[in-house]
Amino acid sequence: MGEKTAKLLSILKLQPVVPVLIVEDAKSAVPLARALVAGGLKAIEITLRTAGALDAIRAVAEEVEGAEVGAGTILNVSQWDAAVEAGSKFIVSPGTTQELLDAARSSHVPLLPGAATASEVMALREEGYTVLKFFPAEQAGGAAYLKALSSPLAGTIFCPTGGISLKNAHDYLSLPNVVCIGGSWVAPKELVAAGDWAGITKLAAEAAALKG
Repeated sequence: MGEKTAKLLSILKLQPVVPVLIVEDAKSAVPLARALVAGGLKAIEITLRTAGALDAIRAVAEEVEGAEVGAGTILNVSQWDAAVEAGSKFIVSPGTTQELLDAARSSHVPLLPGAATASEVMALREEGYTVLKFFPAEQAGGAAYLKALSSPLAGTIFCPTGGISLKNAHDYLSLPNVVCIGGSWVAPKELVAAGDWAGITKLAAEAAALKG
């Protein structure tokens, strides 16, 4: 196992659920991340889908003790460089391009690349990747699809993300080829807007207690 793969796995194995966050206001990032860490969710993915995402990553990286912050929705090299410069400990992409693979190869930060088909998984395995994001999980076939991949593509481990909630989390976590799942339900927009950090800590603790 490569050093970067080991580093990535050590982050993903911290908890059963990695919060996938769309942070509209960078000011809320620090109390939000602290609330998640307090509930037991230390690995946190902040997606680059908002103007304040990089500021949010930087603030969490600098100010939140115990947090392992990563950047999601990375689509190109300029985003990769900006996310790493902001302090991201890991990078997540919804799919994969040669450009991103090249950036990952020359970086010290591990990549969790997205794949949705057997062919994409095989191509990434040829590049040396054995830990992948399965995205969009529910829309691409769900837990049943991922289970079907476990035998022919043995040795590949997934973090499924997309359409996963408390309701179907166990379906994924019970699979032998799933290391953790990504979910946004632990930080609902209305609780973030209301500054209900105790409510988010409660949801995080509930997620942290999930078992396969």
